[in-house]
Amino acid sequence: MKRTIFEKIWEQHRIEALPGGVDLVLIDRILLHERTGGIALRRLLDRGQPVFAPDQAFAVMDHIVDTFPGRSDKTLMPTGTEFIRMTRDAAREAGIRLFDLDDPAQGIVHVMSPELGIVLPGATLICPDSHTCSQGALGALAWGIGTSEAEHALATSALRLRRPKTMRVTVDGTLAPGVTAKDLALALLGRFGVGGGSGYVVEYAGEAVRALEMEGRLTLCNMGTEFAAFTAIIAPDGKTLEYVKGRRFAPTGAEWEKAAEQWLALASDEGAEYDVELSFDAGDVAPMITWGTSPQQVVPIDAAVPAVGEAPGQGTESAQARAREYMGLDSGTPLAGLPIDAAFIGSCTNSRISDLRRAASLLQGRKVAPGIKAICVPGSTSVKRQAEAEGLHEVFQAAGFEWRESGCSMCFFAGGESFGPQDRVVSSTNRNFESRQGPGTRTHLASPETVAASAIAGRIADPRRIAS
Repeated sequence: MKRTIFEKIWEQHRIEALPGGVDLVLIDRILLHERTGGIALRRLLDRGQPVFAPDQAFAVMDHIVDTFPGRSDKTLMPTGTEFIRMTRDAAREAGIRLFDLDDPAQGIVHVMSPELGIVLPGATLICPDSHTCSQGALGALAWGIGTSEAEHALATSALRLRRPKTMRVTVDGTLAPGVTAKDLALALLGRFGVGGGSGYVVEYAGEAVRALEMEGRLTLCNMGTEFAAFTAIIAPDGKTLEYVKGRRFAPTGAEWEKAAEQWLALASDEGAEYDVELSFDAGDVAPMITWGTSPQQVVPIDAAVPAVGEAPGQGTESAQARAREYMGLDSGTPLAGLPIDAAFIGSCTNSRISDLRRAASLLQGRKVAPGIKAICVPGSTSVKRQAEAEGLHEVFQAAGFEWRESGCSMCFFAGGESFGPQDRVVSSTNRNFESRQGPGTRTHLASPETVAASAIAGRIADPRRIAS
């Protein structure tokens, strides 16, 4: 029987088939952060229940921590300090590994886990965070859960799950120069909508996907949750093995050789069947920019806000009308040239070293336009350390960007810091919902290059028009 990569991993981890079409599935790794994971862990311990496999659980401070230099447990978010201290105390009590604020491996959970080799091909990995699907880029079955499920998994290393359906999105062709994995992710949402992958395990395949480096694959899988997918996954290949080898929690020696052979065998069999097949030509993708309040409300950067009825796949007419009103835009308004107030580079989508290098290449020798608030937040302390070793922080600072400690920061308002009402922000994050980056803030999603180019111009700008 021909099987997909998802089916192979699922069958390897199925403990038992239960009544009602539900399976009991073994969980290899559990990730927690202080915004939700600490709550689940605390509840478990308060019931007198130990963590079943503490060496397979990891906690990190990332979501509501301040990212200002010289930070401490204090946060701008009310009660944020309590969340941090509760998670720290619970992790120590449970005996699970904690990457605290001062840990050299601290970072956004979906950035530091691949960096450390916590996520491995063929593994099952969960975290009470919707962007856990990012880690499917390494060929793992990784998905977001709720706090109650996290509590159960901590106690048992297993979860009851109804087997999701499968979808393959084949992206052939070649991305043009200046077009990134973020642009591809946004283009897919604009073509198929935020409900296009609803409930499916989405496998990304094809020439353009294979050509992506690992950090680009992480970006693409990251926005699987915006596609409403159960998760996203990419089959392991030589790039995957090269990325994983030598990382802190990766196997070594003879175990590595055995694991590498098994991981490469996870690729979907030729002729394996999927419930849904979609295809896309990477050559059709340009630098993308969102115009509305949903990631699917997106157009090429040289296009305009769609007129009523012009983009039926980007939400109902009433939803689009509300988005235009919130964003202060009319149908037919060109996106390029639109004045902005702020620029943000960061988040689990686009804050890795390759993202910062590409943005810095545009900022080199240039200045952020007067009046623009520009912030760069590395995705992990390791990324920050590497960027500083390469002098990238000096490029960002000389250009006029704030250079921060790692964390989720202004990807969302939960950290307590925000942009202002009606401020128009170009952001490398993953969501542009109403007030996502602060009450009344208007967010345009784009690649780090587009953020950098726009910060320099003081208005939404095409990064291809700025020589690197």
